Amino acid sequence: MSKNEPSKEKLSTESYKGVRDFYPEDQAFLNYLFATCRTVAKRFGYVEYGASILEPAELYKAKGADNEELVNEQTYTFTDRGGREVTLRPEMTPTVARMVSAKRRELGYPLRLFSIPNLFRYERPQRGRLREHWQLNVDLFGSQTRAADAEIIQVAYEILKAFGAEEKDFVIKLGSRAYIEALAAECALTEEDTRKLVGLLDRKNKIEKSEFEAGLAELGVPLEKLNGEQVPADVQAVLDTLAAGGVGNAVFDPSIVRGFAYYTGVVFEVYDTHKDNNRALFGGGRYDNLTALFDDTPIVGVGFGMGDTMVYHFLEVRGLLPAYSAPTHAYLAVATEAEVPHALAIAGELRAAGVNVAVDFGEKKLADQIKTAVKHSIPYLIVVGANEIASGTFGIRNLLNGTEAPHTREELAAFFLSL
Repeated sequence: MSKNEPSKEKLSTESYKGVRDFYPEDQAFLNYLFATCRTVAKRFGYVEYGASILEPAELYKAKGADNEELVNEQTYTFTDRGGREVTLRPEMTPTVARMVSAKRRELGYPLRLFSIPNLFRYERPQRGRLREHWQLNVDLFGSQTRAADAEIIQVAYEILKAFGAEEKDFVIKLGSRAYIEALAAECALTEEDTRKLVGLLDRKNKIEKSEFEAGLAELGVPLEKLNGEQVPADVQAVLDTLAAGGVGNAVFDPSIVRGFAYYTGVVFEVYDTHKDNNRALFGGGRYDNLTALFDDTPIVGVGFGMGDTMVYHFLEVRGLLPAYSAPTHAYLAVATEAEVPHALAIAGELRAAGVNVAVDFGEKKLADQIKTAVKHSIPYLIVVGANEIASGTFGIRNLLNGTEAPHTREELAAFFLSL
């Protein structure tokens, strides 16, 4: 290119707004989160499933007027080359309802399922909310019992405990959509006013007390019906079951209604009690009619979704984030390129024994190779040079504390396997 020729504009290294790149340390946390969730879910008898990120747009449009904001403002929807309207899934519950409905007669009930999908919503990026995130979804189909509701909540409880949290770190607030529907009927509310009541309750903690009370008065709903003193029977049954199972931080809160219209019974939200992150973390509840979108005979269900960003901040403010540990155990540095074949042979022996090894190709000085190992957080370094090969003795250097000890080639694998 001549000096007079204009240079091409370089592409930005920034990711798309509202999504993240996962470098090794970031991916390590995500893997830790996934592994912890999988372990606890499986302990309760839940099995993992998966599905494509693409769904027909009609799956979300079919849920009615209460879903208009999601469909019209928050979904990534496009027309594919075949003229079909397609959406990147914004939530997983409709997908699992579709899948269960497709094989309803082949599946055994109660059916316990979980997945950890990535979800997409066009939202204003902010702390805890992004345009793409990963979310644990746990669902139980085929049981109307309060024990099923309680089990779903206990899975959520045990997952947070598995991350190192204590009961004092979070509170589980239960509400009842059935109670709100009954109250709406008692107050002769129209369908539109019932939606207003649900919206008002959902905003209760974000508005002034006077505004909340004025909203109830306008709808003709008595304040004493929503003061939390009268616990609905369905909520009380779940609270009793949770207490019997050792959960001591669950309470009734009438303002817990959840935003999605498909909830029909007990709903819940888990709140962080830390002063620097005092907010709702995640939630769920009972949805007994969602599969009716696909079949005349609906399958009852209950479940919850827990996003990765919320968990990250929950752990971050408490110093519970796990320290990064490189998956590579040892780095083989070579004195010159001539020693590379010998290093590869040693690496092959170590790998066969189950040791994770990276080999340098000798293009840089030893000092620079050591810096590379440190940058990758690899804890041990072995130099492979002419002297080491001739003597059959190799020094294993601990890059964390600087100590080094000699080992024969035959002893190398045993050293790492003993760690």
